[in-house]
Amino acid sequence: MDSKEAKRISKFLSLVLRHKPEQIDLKLDNAGWAMVEELIEKCNSHSIALDVDKLTEIVDNNDKKRFVFSSDKQKIRANQGHSLQVDLGLEQKEPPVLLYHGTAIRNIDSIKEKGLLKGERHHVHLSAQTDVAMQVGSRYGKATVLTVNTDLMYKDGLLFYQSENGVWLTDYVPPKYIDFKDL
Repeated sequence: MDSKEAKRISKFLSLVLRHKPEQIDLKLDNAGWAMVEELIEKCNSHSIALDVDKLTEIVDNNDKKRFVFSSDKQKIRANQGHSLQVDLGLEQKEPPVLLYHGTAIRNIDSIKEKGLLKGERHHVHLSAQTDVAMQVGSRYGKATVLTVNTDLMYKDGLLFYQSENGVWLTDYVPPKYIDFKDL
């Protein structure tokens, strides 16, 4: 499978596993899991050519590790980023001292005023690597990376989780924990 096809299928899987399973009449359980067999069948019936080998290749090679199989490989789900109500079973975890958030420069004034909001997603996404944060931010325009004092947030009682693919998650980042000095 070429990279263009893999990217197209991966974007479609993100859509149906994170936001709109109804687009292909896919059923997700409360934890966001879909049956692999049903996903493949529904994708194929909606002109997305998919089989177990292609799906495995996408899960294994996705640079952001967006998807995960259950231990028996019978189910699949997105690791995070859902706009649907799902319970990913995340446990609270102490974050590193600093984490990073990539965003478009045009969003800085709003972030200075309101902080980082989760919007329609379950959580604000933070990264342990600045290059990953920059890559995420560049999807939305000219990007910048914000440094978040997660150690202080945690000490102040704000909760953090880490998804299976290493993304750090929190409900909200107030402006006082964000370093804006270089912006």
